[in-house]
Amino acid sequence: MSKVSFIGLGVMGYPMAGHISKAGHNVTVYNRTSSKAEKWTSEFKGNSAETPDEAAKDSDFIFTCVGNDNDLREVTLGENGIYKNIKLGAVHIDNTTSSASIARELNSYAENNDFGFLDAPVSGGQAGAENGELTVMIGGDQGNFDKAKDVIDCFSKKMKLLG
Repeated sequence: MSKVSFIGLGVMGYPMAGHISKAGHNVTVYNRTSSKAEKWTSEFKGNSAETPDEAAKDSDFIFTCVGNDNDLREVTLGENGIYKNIKLGAVHIDNTTSSASIARELNSYAENNDFGFLDAPVSGGQAGAENGELTVMIGGDQGNFDKAKDVIDCFSKKMKLLG
């Protein structure tokens, strides 16, 4: 099984990360409110980290599901962001509903630094997340999609690579 990090344990991220853990992956979570990460680790098998970059260390797949572009920029490119020490060849899967401009910015950064990026917003709401039945619309390349699809499948009923 893969080493997976999940950054952002809101109403969507909390159950999504839980489905990944239940599928047998080694999951480390990070949330701004540390008590939420502690609650997650008491409910699911996994670990919590103090910072996004600590959570992402040595991970094969790093998921982000945060509030907006500014939050996403902070947890990726910020002082303690996941891109600080990201493993070469890892894939960052962003489930945040964010702008196309930040997706392009992060994709460009990933291409220039030898790791993958998938823009992967989800549809299905909290119930879909809790039931592992989200629809995932993915922007990115086929190679990164092929690497990540088995992990994405843990919380989705449908996923489509849109290019």
